[in-house]
Amino acid sequence: MIQSFGLSSLPILLRGALWTLALSGLTFVIGGILGLVFALLRSLGPRPVRYAIAGYIELVQATPLLILLFLAYYGLSFLGFYFPPLAAAVISLSIYCTAFLADIWRGCIEAIPRQQWEAADSLALSLPQKLRHVILPQAFRIALGPTVGFMVQIVKNTSVTALISFVELTRAGQLLNNMTFQPFEVFMTVAAMYFVICYPLSYYSEYLQRGKRVRGTT
Repeated sequence: MIQSFGLSSLPILLRGALWTLALSGLTFVIGGILGLVFALLRSLGPRPVRYAIAGYIELVQATPLLILLFLAYYGLSFLGFYFPPLAAAVISLSIYCTAFLADIWRGCIEAIPRQQWEAADSLALSLPQKLRHVILPQAFRIALGPTVGFMVQIVKNTSVTALISFVELTRAGQLLNNMTFQPFEVFMTVAAMYFVICYPLSYYSEYLQRGKRVRGTT
């Protein structure tokens, strides 16, 4: 039975939006932890480890996210690993997120002037102490703007998981369109909800970047 799109349809989209936020948050946490480890190893690890991580980053960045998603959902089943849509979505997006955050944060760590490392050496700090008290706090300030900007990409890229029937915002819109046959109204509403989620993050990222440029000129 064909339904009419209206306020009664919004709870379906709101549930989808909540799943989009949940998937984005879970992906960012996992990708952030692994990305920080990879960034540190890429900058400070032994040469073979640096080369291995650099190869991983290049491979993932050169691979479409959709391919990673299909490999996690369909490809691993041929090896005996069966994942539900949520697990496959988290795995693929975390792999993607790890590679990009590792690259962003490596650049921020390496942007810290050599004098800061030398100052930490003069205080006889161990490597963990150097990172914790001197290097990472400064790198964090540099990385905050690009990281917030990348979070926007994570939110938007969750839409590809609709292709494995994970019901996030885009998939909820598809299901609602199948019930109402009003694609313009449905997907304009979906687009507006993405805007509400992403625009504040984009604005905040630009604000941080603009503030950093202003401080750099003073």
